[in-house]
Parts: sequence; structure tokens; C-alpha cells
Amino acid sequence: MELLSENLQYLGADASWEEAKLVLYGAPFDGTTSFRPGTRFAPAAMREASIGLECYSPYLDKHFSDLAIYDAGDLVPPIGSVSKMINLVEGQTLKIAQAGKIPLMLGGEHSISLGAIRALAQVYPDLRVIHFDAHTDLRPEFMEEALSHACVIYHAWEILGDHKIASFGIRSGEAEEFAFARAHLAFHPFDLEAVPEYVAGLKVQKLPVYFTLDLDVLDPAYFPGTGTPEPGGVSYLDLQKAIYQLAGLNVVGLDFMELSPPYDETGVSTVVANKLLRETVLALFA
Repeated sequence: MELLSENLQYLGADASWEEAKLVLYGAPFDGTTSFRPGTRFAPAAMREASIGLECYSPYLDKHFSDLAIYDAGDLVPPIGSVSKMINLVEGQTLKIAQAGKIPLMLGGEHSISLGAIRALAQVYPDLRVIHFDAHTDLRPEFMEEALSHACVIYHAWEILGDHKIASFGIRSGEAEEFAFARAHLAFHPFDLEAVPEYVAGLKVQKLPVYFTLDLDVLDPAYFPGTGTPEPGGVSYLDLQKAIYQLAGLNVVGLDFMELSPPYDETGVSTVVANKLLRETVLALFA
């Protein structure tokens, strides 16, 4: 797998490429972060902190280490080019998906999720996206950059079309973005309460789903380690409960984005991200 650096292996992700069901890789990048940069450090921080994470989930009575997960290392980010980074993510995701495996990306800023969505839309023409976030991310451009992390869902909509993206937990954005979301997405702002009803239809149809989790959907009281904290978010347990509701979906890829370790010196935000990763993977794939 070219353009990948060697890293500390994520705890429990010790399967070979050949036997793996999921392929985990890092995408350390924060080239368009509009407030506080630092997400480039997230994959390394998550790997290091995973050493302190139990593989066993007492909530689900399952072991992360029982799953066949291959840790492919981290993409090597190109200096100063978000478009090149998105292309790297697209290429990596496409290789994983075409091999019949499920890509699991550790971000990194949210802009680069576009590369994964581009790739999976090629493999799965009926792709749907489930998006948990504090922000709409529906600007056509931001600060003269069309590929900003404030634009990722808009450009995903350009690929997928109307009502194929469901956004939950949104509590920040321009009035025009909220109006656009209500017209073109399955839009459920402010909380995650509508998740069960929405996913019930996808389960019946067995449609392929990409799950993109911007971790700032959490309230900053639970997750201060992010570049654009937004008060009024959900609690850890509310988010975990909503993620469990995704069990049974045909999830063909997922990501964990916008952890910025420098803004939480306690390291708690990184621990939260790791525990959510464990619970998500076990709920969806074990």
C-alpha cells in the first residue's frame, strides 16, 4: 500500500491484509482548518492512546481483537494541497473497497472525507451518507477554498444528489446552509433523536451506507479537543446510543474526523475518540 508511513499499530488491529474485513488507516491533515489547526496529530495520538483501551466492550459483550482488522498505517500528506490529499484518500479508499474490504479512516479534518465518498460512490452507485456533526458543512466555498472542511457535505451532495445524505446533530452554520439542508438532505438538526426512525428505512432497503462522524457533534464538555468546538452538543452516552442504532445497516465505509489533540492536554478527547471507535466497529461489524 504505497504512500503510507509506518506507525505504531492500533491496538487489536493485527490481522493481515489478506484476512482483514476492515482496513484502518490514518489521514493526518489540517490544511483548510478555519479556526484551530491540529487534526494532523489525531491518527498518531489515537494509536498511542489505544494502548490503554480494553479490547473488550462490556456494553456489547464483544472483543475488538476478535475482528479481522488490518492497520495500513498513515497516508503521507502532501504539503499545502487539500486537493492532492483528497485524491490520496480517494485512491486508498478505492483500493480497499475494490478488494471487498471496508475502509475505516482516522482523520484528519473533515474535508478529506470527500475522497472516501467519491471512491465509494464509484463502487456503490446507490450510496447513502449518514453524517453526525456540529456543523452543516454545506458551503460551496469558504475563504475562497472550495475544498474547505466547511464544504465537504455540499460537495458530497453534488455527487450523490438530493435526499441521499442524512445529517444529525447540526447546530452551527449560515441561514442559507440550513435552508439548503432542509430542501436537499434528510436534515435532523440539534440532536440524534431521529436516528432510529431514519435508519429503519435503510435497513429494509439494504442500501450501502458511508458513516462520517465529525467528533465535534459532541458537546465540548465531553470533547474539548477539536478545532471548532460548538456548545449545545450531545453527550457521550447519547452518541454511543445513536451509533448502536446503526447496527444492521450495510455500512461500506466510515471515518472518525476532527479530533485535535493539542486542545485537550488531559488526553481525554483522544480516549473518547478511541472508545467510540471500538464501540462503533463492534456494533456495526461484530
